[in-house]
Amino acid sequence: MNLADPSEIFYEYLRRIGHVVDLAAEPGIPISALHLGAGALTLARYIQATRPGSKQYAVELERELLDFVLQKLPMPDGAMLTTHIGDARDALAELPAEVMFDVVILDIFSGPEAPAHIACREFYEEAASRLRPDGVLIINVGDEPALTLVRSQVAALRQAMPDVAAFAETGMFAGRYPGNIVLVGTCKPWSPDWTAQLLARGPHPATVLTGVELDSITG
Repeated sequence: MNLADPSEIFYEYLRRIGHVVDLAAEPGIPISALHLGAGALTLARYIQATRPGSKQYAVELERELLDFVLQKLPMPDGAMLTTHIGDARDALAELPAEVMFDVVILDIFSGPEAPAHIACREFYEEAASRLRPDGVLIINVGDEPALTLVRSQVAALRQAMPDVAAFAETGMFAGRYPGNIVLVGTCKPWSPDWTAQLLARGPHPATVLTGVELDSITG
C-alpha cells in the first residue's frame, strides 16, 4: 500500500475492483460504499483518494486485524469511514433501513471453502436491496483452477440481480491456475461501454464476460 498515493493499488484484482468503482458514478463524485471484508482498507483509501467526501462503511470479522491496520496504517484526514467488527451478513442486516449504497464490495472468499451463509443467492439479494437504483455489487472470488466457486457464485448472483459480468486476467477463465475473478452485479443491463472501459484500463491482459459468453464458465 502506498500511503502517499492511495490511488495506486498493487494487487491486480484490487485494481480491477477499483476500476469498476470508477464507473459507478461520474469521476470525482462522492459515493456511498460498503466494504464487507475490510482487509487493509485499501479500497476505502482508494475511494477516498479518487472521490473525496465519500461516505464509507467497512465490516471486518477479525478485530485484531482492523485494530492493527488502523494503528499502523491510519486513514487520511477527512475520511468518512465507519468500521464495524462482525459477520458480514449480520452486519448488513443490522444497518439502519434508510442506509443505501452506490457500491457494495465483498472481499471475503479465498477458495472453495467459502462461508455458505454468504456464498448464496439469499445473501446477494439482501446486499442488492441495499443498492441505490444505479448501484453496483462487486464480489472478489478467489478460486482454484476448476472454478467451482466462481461457477456457483455467478449462478447465485444471476438469480439476485438483473445483470452480471465477470472481469479477470484472461488466463483465469481457462482454468489453468488459481487466482481471482471479480464478479459485478448491476441493477440495470450491463453496458458495452463498461466492457470497453474496463478492458482499456486493465491490468492487461484482461477479459470481461457477460451474457452468453459468461454461460461458458457456468456450464
